[in-house]
Amino acid sequence: MTRTFSMALAATAIALTPACAQSEVGAADKAAIEKVVYDYIMANPEIVEEALIKLGEQRDAEEAEQARLAIADNLDALANNPADYSVGPADAAITVVEFFDYRCGFCKRSADWATALPDQYDNQVRVVFKELPILSTESEKAALAAIAAGKQGKYIEMHMGLMELDNGSGFGPDQIDAVAEAAGIDVNKMRADMQSIEVQKTVSDAKGLARDLAISGTPYFIVGTEAVSGADTQRVEALIEAALES
Repeated sequence: MTRTFSMALAATAIALTPACAQSEVGAADKAAIEKVVYDYIMANPEIVEEALIKLGEQRDAEEAEQARLAIADNLDALANNPADYSVGPADAAITVVEFFDYRCGFCKRSADWATALPDQYDNQVRVVFKELPILSTESEKAALAAIAAGKQGKYIEMHMGLMELDNGSGFGPDQIDAVAEAAGIDVNKMRADMQSIEVQKTVSDAKGLARDLAISGTPYFIVGTEAVSGADTQRVEALIEAALES
């Protein structure tokens, strides 16, 4: 008999004993059973670790299922908001949604990879970008600038330029303007559009959607109804390939 089974058997015996029967057994017998269980755990403490691992797995599975349900309820807002910018064909078989912050180091490292996904998968993939400026006020300004640049047809150029800014010395107004100028963007128009209700609402809507999905960090990728927290590019690719095969 394995240790895990023995422990389960002892716990089950206690759990299945009716309350009235337990009172008939008496305090002495109950104390004896508890001592057997205690002695077993003390002699085999590794089963506590096994139980905690199992509990963690169960909680992870429950959280993943909750995330799937929340994503399913918000699929249209995730994939079909006309205010969002994307790369790849509008009718691509697979849509990948990325929530990101321009000051997020992992977002910067995966930026080239994310924008290249349509090419990598022969235009069967579309990537939708969702600004989620949560790291600083500069993140918010950068997000507004990117959306405003999009009104001039320069979203991707601004997006990639902002991803290249140094987290330590960049992200002031001058650095953001310099990125815009290098991309051929009318800076004055960009600055005016950053103040518009339309542009600010786009960023606000993305942040609200992230709250609804309980997203607290970046990058955060969604493929279908599956979520990938962090820059786990291999996991994202596996989900894409599984979806393409199905």
